[in-house]
Amino acid sequence: MLIDHLIRHRLKVSLLTPQGLKYLAKRVLLLGRLLTASRRQRALRRQGATLGELVMINAVEFEGTLRCFSLGTGSFIGKRSFIQLHAPVRVGAHVAINEGVRILTGTHGLDDPAWRLKVAPVVIGDYAWIATDAIILPGVTIGEGAVVGAGSVVGRDVQPYTVVAGNPARFIRARAAQTFTYSPVRSSAVVEAWMGK
Repeated sequence: MLIDHLIRHRLKVSLLTPQGLKYLAKRVLLLGRLLTASRRQRALRRQGATLGELVMINAVEFEGTLRCFSLGTGSFIGKRSFIQLHAPVRVGAHVAINEGVRILTGTHGLDDPAWRLKVAPVVIGDYAWIATDAIILPGVTIGEGAVVGAGSVVGRDVQPYTVVAGNPARFIRARAAQTFTYSPVRSSAVVEAWMGK
């Protein structure tokens, strides 16, 4: 599906121009990464994950039932990320999840004598940005257009179009814009080689 989408929507340039040769070289050099990403997505879909048409999922570790995972069109997940699926994780469209992010859906009650597992879903709204090495705890909703700063630990809901950072994550400011047109997946070298900037 990824390869089909990129071929259908590829940037069409003449190979007789410097720009055409540049894109051809990028496509050839990144072919291995494209094939790996396509195989990874097919495997995730076979195991029950719901993925939008154009997404990029790098080397992500999933724990739990992949039927609990959905990722919207135009979203990107960086390598070294970990997503726990004891409860659903719903990620919207055009979301950037950078490297090393941990999304958790299970924990243990501090005062539970049997130390039973408590689970709660995580929801991440469209156009949210979760920066490098952030941790999202069970039951959290990240609002549309919200930004979670690098290394932050988020234990409470994040309101739409706000920026939070720290441990625990605290409100920093509101985002100036509330209408977005970007697609984080387009920043992936593999996608850029086919679709251009």
